[in-house]
Amino acid sequence: MPNTASAKKRLRQDKARSAHNRSIKTAVKTKVKTVTKALESGDVAAAEAAYPVAAKHLDKAASKNIIHNNTAARKKSRLQKAIVKAKKG
Repeated sequence: MPNTASAKKRLRQDKARSAHNRSIKTAVKTKVKTVTKALESGDVAAAEAAYPVAAKHLDKAASKNIIHNNTAARKKSRLQKAIVKAKKG
C-alpha cells in the first residue's frame, strides 16, 4: 500500500487510467470480432461494412498508445486480407 500522499494519488490515477484503457481495448476487440464473425458466417458485405469501423477504433487506440502501432497495423492487415480472401473464394 502507498504511504505518501503522492503515492496514493498515483494509485488513484493508475486505477482510473487502467479502467479507461481497458474499456477502449474491449471496444476494439468487439469491433474486430464483428468483422471476424461476419467472415465466419460468410457475409462478406457485412464484413466490409464493419471493417472501416474496426480500423478506425484500432487507429485511435494506437494513436493514444493504448495498443502498439504495429499491433493495430497487423490486425488491420489480417482483417483486410481475410476479407479479400472471402471475396475470391
